[in-house]
Amino acid sequence: MAESNQGRVNPRRPAFFTPVSMDSRGGLQSLDPAQVTEVAHETAAVIVRTGRAAHDPALTSRLVALVEDLGLSTIAELWADRPARTLPGALWRLYALREWVYNDPAGASADYTAGIRFADVPHVVVGVAEPFGPVELMDLTDSILTGVYGADLAIALERASGFCRVVAAGRVQRANDSDANGSGIQDPLWGSAQTRRAASLLTTADDLEACARLWRKDDLL
Repeated sequence: MAESNQGRVNPRRPAFFTPVSMDSRGGLQSLDPAQVTEVAHETAAVIVRTGRAAHDPALTSRLVALVEDLGLSTIAELWADRPARTLPGALWRLYALREWVYNDPAGASADYTAGIRFADVPHVVVGVAEPFGPVELMDLTDSILTGVYGADLAIALERASGFCRVVAAGRVQRANDSDANGSGIQDPLWGSAQTRRAASLLTTADDLEACARLWRKDDLL
């Protein structure tokens, strides 16, 4: 869904479904799998088209904070099960990243700081304000989602990919340096969990980069 498609869209504000209104319709559980897939892709497409066509900063801010309107569980119900290299799959990953940073800004900052020297090129792609800390990383996730609705969506996806790569590198480094109680004793369980999460983030980074390429080819559906 490339930028050239935007001229065919008539701007309108999307109808935001709250958990209560979705429940009143029986929820997604009442639909067959084909309908669930259709709803996931249609909602993602409508939200992105509308946000990009409206040129309305207030609407963009509301879309960036969609989790606050709907709750992460509702967004997960809509988009989390879609393939990673689709529009709803990409949106789910962007909102999940934002939610993680907002819920643990200190941890996100520690991971990111630890990863910069091992992922200097992705760090440049991310474009986080420096000097940075927890607040700047929260602002970063907002700016990435703002780019989805108000700038170059492919660049927003590439910035998110770079963010994942830096954090993944940081998690591996912190796993290597893990010290459970300050006594020099390694915590293998914590370190193993960090390494697994880092591997998952690298997969997410690859998927987001692929989505950026698909968007540029008008193939991100």
